[in-house]
Amino acid sequence: MEVLQHLASGFGVALSPTNLLIAAMGCFIGTIVGLLPGLGPINGVAILMPLAFAMKLPPEASLILLAAVYIGCEYGGRISSILLNVPGDAGAIMTALDGYPMARNGQGGVALSISAWSSFVGSFIATAGIVLFAPLLARWALSFGPAEYFALMCFAFACIAGLMGASPVKAALAAIIGLSMSCVGLDSNSGVYRFTGGDVHLSDGIQFVVVVIGVFSISELLLMLEQHLSNSGMITQTGRMMFNLKEMTDTWWGTVRSSVVGFAVGVLPGAGATIASAMTYSMEKSLTDKDGTFGKGDIRGVAAPEAANNSAATGSFVPMLTLGVPGSGTTAVMVGALSLYNITPGPALFTQQPDLVWGLIASLFVANVILLLLNIPLVGVFTKVLKVPNWLLVPAIVAVSSVGVYAVHATTFDLVLMSGLGFVAYLLRKQGIPMAPLILGFVLGDMMEQNLRRALSISNGDASILVGSPITVGLWVAAALMLIVSLSLRMWGRKPSTPAAL
Repeated sequence: MEVLQHLASGFGVALSPTNLLIAAMGCFIGTIVGLLPGLGPINGVAILMPLAFAMKLPPEASLILLAAVYIGCEYGGRISSILLNVPGDAGAIMTALDGYPMARNGQGGVALSISAWSSFVGSFIATAGIVLFAPLLARWALSFGPAEYFALMCFAFACIAGLMGASPVKAALAAIIGLSMSCVGLDSNSGVYRFTGGDVHLSDGIQFVVVVIGVFSISELLLMLEQHLSNSGMITQTGRMMFNLKEMTDTWWGTVRSSVVGFAVGVLPGAGATIASAMTYSMEKSLTDKDGTFGKGDIRGVAAPEAANNSAATGSFVPMLTLGVPGSGTTAVMVGALSLYNITPGPALFTQQPDLVWGLIASLFVANVILLLLNIPLVGVFTKVLKVPNWLLVPAIVAVSSVGVYAVHATTFDLVLMSGLGFVAYLLRKQGIPMAPLILGFVLGDMMEQNLRRALSISNGDASILVGSPITVGLWVAAALMLIVSLSLRMWGRKPSTPAAL
């Protein structure tokens, strides 16, 4: 009952005319920033943080603005992912696997609308989870040390087995390439430069923006140009823009399952939406893909990762508010925003600043409703992108992508590297090598290495620490089961070879 009273007072803060207007502005700005390749929620929040402080907004209004931008970016990241096969951020990578084929099949509007609905459900469930279970989940998150995180990363890689399709060797090769790319740069432990070839531009490693833009955007543009020259593969949009009741029913339980899993992963500091979306996509594929339609434009493959990445993004507020530990890079920036107001997040925040905490939690509910009401009517506007001729669309995407990459280090080397990676990715895709395992390998590789090193450092090199707790054992068993189930289903589903085929 006390929780409901606090939440009611929070809605009083969030629904004030000023804060309601601020939330609406943040939702709109976040959606626009999210759909631009390479920017993502961290950049959106970082850009607006000094602006919010300069406007002398009270702390609760400033936090509501940044939270609305964060959630809006998670919504917006799906737009370019579905329509152009260019993920707005890492969490939207899995959405492209079925979202873009749906767009190519003339169902871009359906994919956008179901993704907006799934995003709403995922974030709503996660916000309800914050209200009901925040203290309990915070204690659970504290039980995760480096060994547990390493086991979690291995479990995420095991989930890639569900993305292998008909060619596990090609998917494994892509994951290895991604892992190798994550090793480039300065070794933070020894100070040794690894795989830089003596080039100072690679001393900080290869930036995520450069990789995702090159691998997805540039390679997709090359494929678009190839199709344009052969007058094939042009994308059109059918008349229907909204999902129907049957599609909503088909995706409902997958959306709920993915929301719960995404929230649990999001609560873990540093785990993030990328792991959540990969795990839930693989989970739904294993549970529901009886006809082998995932990856070919299955609406369930759009709903599940979208629910998961929005749920994980919302779940990352739990460690920030209850422990003072940022749950993601974006919430780390928000902790910096609180420091500008001399406010320290943590357990005492609930008693010392109840209006701030519960106003923020209530604003997450409000922002989700605003985003749903904003995104559903704009589906028709977003799909207009499909009607833009290639001679205009391709240069526009190149320009936006180049600006996003150049803004990272303001060096032309990143543009050259982006182009080179794009051409290599184009050749790999022509050979049927999937890009999702490559990106996941790149994103998770550094986290995996750092947590392994920390775990071995704590145990003085004793590898038994990796199986030294019930959580690690459970994760290793789950990873093994995921591999066994995925490989078994692939072997049982394979038709026996005929003599002619031999």
